[in-house]
Amino acid sequence: MYTKLTSCLLLILILSSCKNENKKEDADTWRTKKSAVENATHNQLLQVEKEEGWKLLFDGETLSGWHLYNDPDATSVWEVVDGELHSNANDESLTAGDLVTNDAYENYELTLEWKIAGNGNSGIFINVQELPDVPTAWQSGPEYQILGADHMDYDIPEKRPGSLYVFLPQQNKVEVEQGGWNKTRIKQENGKIEFYLNGVLTAEKDFSSPEWKEEITGTHFSKYPEFGKTTEGKIALQYWYFETWFRNIKIREL
Repeated sequence: MYTKLTSCLLLILILSSCKNENKKEDADTWRTKKSAVENATHNQLLQVEKEEGWKLLFDGETLSGWHLYNDPDATSVWEVVDGELHSNANDESLTAGDLVTNDAYENYELTLEWKIAGNGNSGIFINVQELPDVPTAWQSGPEYQILGADHMDYDIPEKRPGSLYVFLPQQNKVEVEQGGWNKTRIKQENGKIEFYLNGVLTAEKDFSSPEWKEEITGTHFSKYPEFGKTTEGKIALQYWYFETWFRNIKIREL
């Protein structure tokens, strides 16, 4: 009798323990899946971001808020594919060119994620002046460099990703995630800019300083009278004959 009762109690304890373990496992699995789903949701703002004044510059579905530089009605190389802003380098029937915001910005913080073909070349232009007599965005807007790790210029200091193209090497060395997503942050306030790549500060410059104007004269940009002239303008994504992808483009005016 004692042995039978003991066996029954042991069986109950084992079943109860298994049930609790299953509950714990289910709870852990639920939390993991929930986190994974949340982390995989792109092109959306968290409530805290909304409270801080962030706005989406790309809704993940359309090109609303953007147009081809100096050619807003063109059927361009830029498209939305699976929630990503993609430059289609494979269809030569499409109009090539840089994608530019409809609005201009002065004091702001911009964040986005990008990835690029291995030998690809692209960039983010800021303070762009979209004018009929200025044929490309780079002739007015300084560039945050985007470059694939297989590109021949990757190891040139002033052309490395995250640098202020031509003017400054990476302030702190950082590598790109080749084939994966990289994070960019650009801050401009009262003409002073900060560039970040994957959380690392890569460039600082004061566009309102006399030194900046002198530096321009020592480069090929001196041939373009609108280049680097202002601390306010549009933001442009460069198309340079390689596939590039962007997502989670957000801006907060300061």
